[in-house]
Amino acid sequence: MTKAKLPPRGTRKRDVPLTETGIYAAALRLIDADGVDALTMRKLATALDANPMSLYHHVPNRGALLRGVARAVGAQFRTVTLEDAAWQERIRLLATDFRTLAHRHPNLMAYSFSQPDFIQPEDPFWAALTATLDAAGVPHSEIRPIAALMCAVVIGVLTAELNGALHQWSNLEPAAPAAGEDGPADAGLEEDRMFRLVLDTIITGLDSRLITDGDGQGAGRGLAMEAGPWPSEPSFVPRQQSGSGSRWPAPVALHLREGRGLQEG
Repeated sequence: MTKAKLPPRGTRKRDVPLTETGIYAAALRLIDADGVDALTMRKLATALDANPMSLYHHVPNRGALLRGVARAVGAQFRTVTLEDAAWQERIRLLATDFRTLAHRHPNLMAYSFSQPDFIQPEDPFWAALTATLDAAGVPHSEIRPIAALMCAVVIGVLTAELNGALHQWSNLEPAAPAAGEDGPADAGLEEDRMFRLVLDTIITGLDSRLITDGDGQGAGRGLAMEAGPWPSEPSFVPRQQSGSGSRWPAPVALHLREGRGLQEG
């Protein structure tokens, strides 16, 4: 019995029609496995058992494909729903969930972080962040600039995590190693502690500014501050000075006084 010869891959009719959702899902699998640079329309068509030209009926080019994949992944972000929680806790949860998503798809997120249009007004992360800053009592005219700065800091740290720079920098040998100093810490645990310290610093700075500019009324307890002038220049004054007279906010000063630097959270 002669076996029927199949037509070349990509030329026979698919049992399931192509959809944007299916195309983005297949592209994400390829990116997770081999990275963004390895993704081509031809490789994607092969993975989908489709004619390469048929992809262009759904996505006009590779750039649009990558934007679509990024949007699909961004939709996985879990919007914070703890409306009754203090704004400080809501920011911690937002940033931690964002970090989890970045580590779930590191190849795609490392690429997306380099794109200026990565975050859009309708994105769940941006919407939740700006709503949280509003609940914290930040004046409306300052919500977007502060949200943008917070995004820049968090994305910068995550970029350094994903490309290995943060681990390398945190293990640079000092000019004169201390006697009995331990060897390099576990990369994952070390980065967890450092990310928590970043969040501590961001939240403490914003909390101090709200308290100072609101004359200490309410904002530090997660309540809206009383209306008052917002300075034209940043004035992140620590809520309390440490015993040593350090200019750092209390949590950061504690790390520095105990000689732990960025090594412990």
